[in-house]
Amino acid sequence: MERSMIGHFFPGLGFFLIGLWHLFNHTKLHFQNPKSFTIHAWFPTKKVRYLELFLIMIGSSYYMSSELFRHHRFEPDGTIPSSYLRNFEHASIAITYILYTSFSILLDFQAVRAKYGLTHLLGAVALGQQLLMFRLHSTDHGGLEGQYHLFLQILTLVAMGSTLMGIGFPKSFILVFVRSVSLSFLGAWMMTTGIMLWTKAFIPKGCVLIWDDGHREVRCHEEAALHRAKALINIEFSWYLIAVMIFSVSFYLYLAEFYGEKKVKELSWVKINEKKGEEQHLGDNDDADEEDELGL
Repeated sequence: MERSMIGHFFPGLGFFLIGLWHLFNHTKLHFQNPKSFTIHAWFPTKKVRYLELFLIMIGSSYYMSSELFRHHRFEPDGTIPSSYLRNFEHASIAITYILYTSFSILLDFQAVRAKYGLTHLLGAVALGQQLLMFRLHSTDHGGLEGQYHLFLQILTLVAMGSTLMGIGFPKSFILVFVRSVSLSFLGAWMMTTGIMLWTKAFIPKGCVLIWDDGHREVRCHEEAALHRAKALINIEFSWYLIAVMIFSVSFYLYLAEFYGEKKVKELSWVKINEKKGEEQHLGDNDDADEEDELGL
């Protein structure tokens, strides 16, 4: 498997699973406790409280070490080779997530008063660091890789913005619904980026996969081929957006059915019908009284 593909696929899988995990837990909590619902930055588990954070920490640590220590990354004079700048940028993202998980554990363990706001702020900073590296990447993202990364930037921005807004609106389910879905969408699109850009079978017509400056990338022979390939990526993203909309709302409706939203809805309709029946009964009694008074 191509190394660049691995560098996109497995981090993307992590984002996808975390987003799905948050979507499930937040939706479940909202159905069970709608009045006391509060957004969570992470979710503890029964056997291992910090399992989610530990998994993020382990994955980020492995990613950082693979980017920095797998090969010799420095020149004899101690400088960083130009071809390895991207590795240090990727490692910087991983380090930020390691700091996020580490401080989140410490904040929860000490139970400080600002735990909620600081944890969300750390998560937003980690996503902001990722957005910064995607935006100012040393690798030239002017071709197809740039088009894929443009949509990665948009999804990262949505996730970061919704995380920051969660500090000021801790009771908003719609806000955390957007955050969870955007994280899953980000992961799915990151996996797709790795597969589509570094699998020869998926290279668009008129383009080839070449080796350039220690990095394999897709190059198109003509401007028309590049324009067509970018248009295909735009269509692909729009189809992914449709699929994510269908999946997220269907998932919500499934959980609503499973955790008793249907019963709540039925009870509400019963109360409405009973109220209408009482009003109609009172109205009939009033009409009968009027008829008695008129001698009818």
